[in-house]
Amino acid sequence: MSRARLGTIFAIVFVDLLGFSLILPLVPFYAKDFGASDTVVGLLVASYAAAQLIGAPILGRLSDRVGRRPVLLISILGTAIGFVLLGVANQLWLLFFSRILDGLTGGNISVAQAYISDITDEKNRARGLGLIGAAFGLGFIIGPALGGILSTIGTTMDVGAINWTYALPAFLAALIAVINLVAVFVFLPESLTDERRADIANNPNTSFSLRNLRMAFQRPQVGPLLTTRFFTSLAFTIFTTVFPLYALKRLDLQVNQTAFILAYVGILVALVQGVAIGRLSARFQERQLIFASTALMTLALLAWALTPSVTVLLIVLIPLAFSGGILSTVVNSALTKVVSVEEIGGILGLSAALESATRVISPTLGGILLDILGAWAPGITAALITAWLTTFVWRRVYRQKLSTQAIS
Repeated sequence: MSRARLGTIFAIVFVDLLGFSLILPLVPFYAKDFGASDTVVGLLVASYAAAQLIGAPILGRLSDRVGRRPVLLISILGTAIGFVLLGVANQLWLLFFSRILDGLTGGNISVAQAYISDITDEKNRARGLGLIGAAFGLGFIIGPALGGILSTIGTTMDVGAINWTYALPAFLAALIAVINLVAVFVFLPESLTDERRADIANNPNTSFSLRNLRMAFQRPQVGPLLTTRFFTSLAFTIFTTVFPLYALKRLDLQVNQTAFILAYVGILVALVQGVAIGRLSARFQERQLIFASTALMTLALLAWALTPSVTVLLIVLIPLAFSGGILSTVVNSALTKVVSVEEIGGILGLSAALESATRVISPTLGGILLDILGAWAPGITAALITAWLTTFVWRRVYRQKLSTQAIS
């Protein structure tokens, strides 16, 4: 395992997510300035995830065939252009276009994960992927706070026709993306050899097609892991997307208090992925960790639904963040071990696309449950999802030995 290249890819993912999360909280307010309704704001937020749903598997498959480095370069360039367009947007359609472009090219986390898989062995892979998760979490902790500070500074600027409240964070995010682009170009060598790329090009399973994506779910070890990835992400994103409204309705928390609690969750997830994953994966089999984590998430979500106070909430969030952090890393690590090495980028891209799909579904589902049934309903629903998933994992994952399967 190359520590230098692991450190480089960690820095690249951190900077990438820092730029993304820097503008994330500001986009809805930006749309409101153009007179967008709540429904249009929701569509704008969902447009990024929907575009990533399309882009992530394509980028993953493409990286299998042409290499990780060129795909990272192209995707980061697209992200930089998207941020510039966001900063200069003077109409709502341009705002949508900037988010869709960023979504299509922003599915490069799966490519970074594939890079990690290329330079690690099966013993160290979960630890390596955990570092990606830690970089992801740290970017999300620092980015929103920095974006808020920059937007405050931007309100004092009056240069040209640009709305600097939103343009200043967007332009800094674009600059960060450009720095990232240079870092990949200068410091990150290609992880796939010419021989590996030739093997991939001759493997029919690495071509991008709906048939191959459908066939992935039908494979006896891949399908259950992808199913696990989708439903754990669905349950966890129900929590993250409705939490601000839940916190207001159930605990009467204000925006700044909610932000601190979400940052607390981010820190917990980053600690799990950056520190605990390596130790746990060295001691337990991945199928054991997946089963235990789905069961723990069920109990944590149930407790979250019934939380009576902020003190109890802070305690409940520990097992919830712990189980979520483990599952997001270990399921991907297991996926890389049940496909051939030529398919790793594609399968991680598909996994990322499934996670993106949950970020399209969860805000709507969680909002409906919150409005119709009350603050307890999203947590109970998410707990029911993971309770079913725990039995599914027991039958289809835990009781099977996860090993590389023949390509068919």
